[in-house]
Amino acid sequence: MSEVSEIDPAEWALFQDFVLLHRELARELDRRLQRDAGISQGDYAVMLTLFQSPDRRLRPGALGEAIGWEKSRLSHQLTRMAARGLVERIECDTDGRGSLVVLTRDGRRALLRAMRDHARDIRSLFLDVLTDDEKRAIADASSRVLSRLCGATEVESA
Repeated sequence: MSEVSEIDPAEWALFQDFVLLHRELARELDRRLQRDAGISQGDYAVMLTLFQSPDRRLRPGALGEAIGWEKSRLSHQLTRMAARGLVERIECDTDGRGSLVVLTRDGRRALLRAMRDHARDIRSLFLDVLTDDEKRAIADASSRVLSRLCGATEVESA
């Protein structure tokens, strides 16, 4: 494989383990959110982003950008969440054509119930498994890779 790709077998194994780790960790965190709080990772991402925004509301485009979702995925997610009373769409006071996504009282309660257990699960499944040096190494590596990716995105869009 290394003759064609210039990636040696150990590097392929590292990358594949990283991808598997990400997938399985996300899957387990989602399973636990579903079981413990009755919400999905998608619900959690939307509600947490709204909770952290001014007035617990954002324009759909800003919300999608903040969580890295395309418009159609966000639209379907918001429709499902609105049907369950977690969010609502309202008209924007300053722009008659625009709308805002608002975290409802029920959505806020659901998020607050989920936050403690979700943080506990992140700690037990990920953080507690790592040493302080490993945490610093992951943080440093993540920062460098994200910097490269953000730089690549900026170059492509220019």
